[in-house]
This record gives sequence, C-alpha cells and structure tokens, in this order.
Amino acid sequence: MEGNESLNNAMQERGLTQVELADAVNSRLICAGHDGTVGDRTIRNWLTGKTRWPHPRQRAALEAVFGYTAEELGFNPPARRRRPATEPELPVRRRNFLSATTGTAATVVPFVGAPPQVGTSDVLRLRSGLDALMQLDDTRGGHESLERAALAGAAEALEKQKLGATQRIRLRLFSIAADYTATAAWSALDARQADRAQALLGRALYLAGMAQDPVAEMRVWNSYAMVAHQRGEHTETVDAGLAAHATSITKRDPLFASLAHARMAIGHSSLGDRPAALRSLGHAQEALGKAAQDDPRPSWMAFYGPAEVTAMTAIVRDRIGDSAGAEAASHNALGAIPKQFRRNRALATTRLALAQLHQRDIDQACTTASAAFGLMAGSPLPGRMRSLLGDFYRDLITLAPDAGVAREWGDRYRAAWSRT
Repeated sequence: MEGNESLNNAMQERGLTQVELADAVNSRLICAGHDGTVGDRTIRNWLTGKTRWPHPRQRAALEAVFGYTAEELGFNPPARRRRPATEPELPVRRRNFLSATTGTAATVVPFVGAPPQVGTSDVLRLRSGLDALMQLDDTRGGHESLERAALAGAAEALEKQKLGATQRIRLRLFSIAADYTATAAWSALDARQADRAQALLGRALYLAGMAQDPVAEMRVWNSYAMVAHQRGEHTETVDAGLAAHATSITKRDPLFASLAHARMAIGHSSLGDRPAALRSLGHAQEALGKAAQDDPRPSWMAFYGPAEVTAMTAIVRDRIGDSAGAEAASHNALGAIPKQFRRNRALATTRLALAQLHQRDIDQACTTASAAFGLMAGSPLPGRMRSLLGDFYRDLITLAPDAGVAREWGDRYRAAWSRT
C-alpha cells in the first residue's frame, strides 16, 4: 500500500501535525454544520493510503484547509466517479471558504436582473457556525485553524451584508461579523499572540459599532482587558474593564456587569491595590447574584457564571497574598466548572497548583500541576496555558531550587509546557 506523499508534503509545508490537521478539518466541518469527527486514525489512514478517497464532507473541508483539490493532495476517486477530461474544475483557491466546507458548488444560474437576497436563514446559519467554533474553543482552546475559520466566517458575513434584504438583516450580519472577528481575536489571545489579538479587536470594535451591538462591544472590551493583562499593562486592564462596564448591556443584564467588575478586580490585584480588588470582586459577586442564569445569551458568554467568578476570585486572592483563600477558591471552582470547559478546568488546576506552591506545599503543588497536562491530553497546550505553567515552574525553582521533586517535575514536563 503506497503512502500519500502529496498530503504528507502539504502538511510539512504548512507545519501541521496529524493532531493539528484533524483540528483544522474539524473546524471547517463544524462551521458547515456537521459533526467534527476526524481524529488521528483518520489522518493516518489518509497518509498511509488506506483511505484513497475521503468522505465528501471531509474532502471539501480538507480542500479548504490547504487550498488544493483532493486529487492535488494525492487522493484518487473511484474510476466510476471521475469527471470527463473536458469538464472544467473550479480552482479551489477561488472558492468561498464556507461554501467549500459544505461540499457543494454553485450550479444554479440566477435569474438575470434579480439580485440575490440575504435573509434570516443566512443569519441563523452563520450564527450556528459561530456557536460551533465556541464549542471547539471550550475543549481545545485557541489555535491557528480556529482563528482562520473565524476570519472566514467574518468575511462571508460581510459579503452577505452587502446583499441584505433589509436594514435589520444588514445590522445582524455586521453583528455576526463582529463576533466572528472577536472569536479570531480571542483565539490569538489564548495563543498569547497579543499584537495580533489587539489588531483583530480593533476591527471587531469597528464592526460592533456598525452593528450598533452593545453585547459585541462589551465582548471586545472584555478581551481588551485580557490583552492588557497579558502585556502587564494593569492600569489599562482596569480601564478596559471600565469601558466594558460602560456598555449599555451591563445595565440590562447584571451577568455582563459582573464580568466587567471581575476583570477590574484582576487589574487592581495585579497593581497591588488590595482594597480596590476586593471591592470590585464584591461588585462582581453582587451583580452575579442578581443575574438570571437561564436568560438567553450569546455562546461566548457560556463560560461565565458562579464557577468562573470563583476561578477569578482565586486569581485575585493569590495576587493580593491570600494564597490559602486562593486555594479554597480554586477547589470550589474545579467542583463547579462544567466538564466540557476542558481548557478552563486545566487553567483552574494550574492556579490551584500555584496557590499550593505559594504556601510552600511543594509536593502537592507539583502533583496538582501535573494533572493539568492530563486534562489537556490529546491537544497541544494553548499559549496562555503554557505561559501559566511557565509561571508555576519559575516560582517552583525560586521557592524550592534544591527540592528533588522540583527537578523531577521540570525534567518531566519542561518540553511539554515550553513547546511553541
């Protein structure tokens, strides 16, 4: 059985591992409204030649990843399905991304003189693709293929916007484009690509303004606060939290107000302002108590609730020197964060390890930090996760440079947490 050298070369050219290619294909399947069922075994079957002609949906998604036809990627259709040599093939590079992921091509000739109309069904389809990307982020975290898929969704929403049947539809499409762009920015942020995230957030804020959408604006300011925190610009973290709180949605829905206060609490704690941090944390908890948990909200807010407030409380407590309080909050958060938020559970686990380490419980801290790798098994660590584990290791060798368990932990996990 001959291996598929063309596919292997394309993967090498893009720098994609089998896991990363599976994620990239699944992102496109999910955007098209299908289940993301491609795994390592699927990729191996493609590479070894065991599968010579993938399923149509997988084939279209694979073509969208690389910008080449399946044949150019080394696959061979059954003879009965080959097209006549005289039939032209549309270049894959010129196909619209989301059209390509459906596995279909436009074959209907429009009625001359009748402009295409875009309506509610287009809005719902694009919105469902956005929700699917957020589900992928919950499990895997931010990564390049998710960012590309989000930007492709934003591009299609803006193209559809030009053809919107009504002003209301056009505004909704601007809103969706803002959310897709903010999702791409979030993916860059989670990968700790702060410059790219900030550039995308600027674009998302413009689109949210065009959409007249305060929820999208609030989302952007929330992400701005996180970018500033990554850069160590803690005054800007507080300012972005204030901007998030100033959006009109926080007046209508206390859950959004709670998130804005929690971001400010982290900024104040990083500045060493204990009273302000605890005050903002209290406002976050008070607003959360007023929020109706079952009200309909966008999918990007699904992560936020009592469990996330508790996880953010752990960060604030550790920053202001209350490591015991941080440990208790981390335990409570891990008992409440839903299982599907795998990345968030891994982050909370690492925060727990840091709180234990700062109390000089070296052995337990190393055991806890090791569990974070198990939670993310099968997926590369997002940049934000790698950075937090790096913080743990730096504190570990500072507080216990001669401890055997510290050296063992570093030897075992250094390659995993430092891999870029």
